[in-house]
Amino acid sequence: MKVMKKILLRLWDYAVITFACAVYAVAFNCFFESNSFTVGGFTGLAQCIHFFFNGLPIGAMVLVMNIPLLIIGIKKQGIRMLITTLFAIVVSSLLIDVTEAMFEFPKTDPLLGCVFGGVFLGVSMGLMLKKGATTGGTELAARLLKYRFHHLSIGRLCLIIDILVVGFHTAVFSNINNSLYGVIAMYISSVVMDTVIYGSVGAKLAMVISESSDEIRKRLLDMNLGVTMLDGTGGWTGAKKNVVLCVFKRNQIAAIKSTVNELDPTAFIIVCEAHEVLGEGFGEYSPDSL
Repeated sequence: MKVMKKILLRLWDYAVITFACAVYAVAFNCFFESNSFTVGGFTGLAQCIHFFFNGLPIGAMVLVMNIPLLIIGIKKQGIRMLITTLFAIVVSSLLIDVTEAMFEFPKTDPLLGCVFGGVFLGVSMGLMLKKGATTGGTELAARLLKYRFHHLSIGRLCLIIDILVVGFHTAVFSNINNSLYGVIAMYISSVVMDTVIYGSVGAKLAMVISESSDEIRKRLLDMNLGVTMLDGTGGWTGAKKNVVLCVFKRNQIAAIKSTVNELDPTAFIIVCEAHEVLGEGFGEYSPDSL
């Protein structure tokens, strides 16, 4: 039973990767290639090479250029990373060439093209990264650079690399407008990618400063929420205070605010986004985590 469940989960991962590759290919041909935008990374470099050598297919060039990064990736993440990424690279590269051959995508409005292209690109890359795969190039390079630059998100690393490629794309095609649209698309894709990867945690953090902190602590514990009590000192009065620290899911915010207001309408509540939460009920630490 466990073996069958593991097989089904792995098949689901590859189904998601295949879907993401299809979205990537359609987004590239429909919004980027038709408008002469660059998607950055190796695909963007392949566009530049394709400009000089029209006979070379973009998908095949992307596949060849990814080989050095794949070799480095195996040393960092093992053979599973090679299999999933190689699968994603091959499928996305084939789908880019196949969809280009089968359909003639009309040129879209540039602004709509960069907005929707960025959204679909970010969704596709985010889904692949969550399943341990990439289409190579920017995403794979960013995934490897993450080991060195822990404080930067995957989306931010991709954006930095892509802007460099966009600059080269500008020099080749001599079209500053299309390059600027490309930068907008890259920024949108990086935001969407981070949302797909990190936004799924859906956690918030609340700090409550109140004279009724002990009652609030008990009520939050009754709601099956984890609570930590912090020692605080009033900046104006110098009085000792207890600060209630609580991490919770997004859909619990209304109940928490209602509970605190019921016990102490004068309570001071600070609610902020929790970028990542590791621990019981949330995520688990992994050296390969994004």
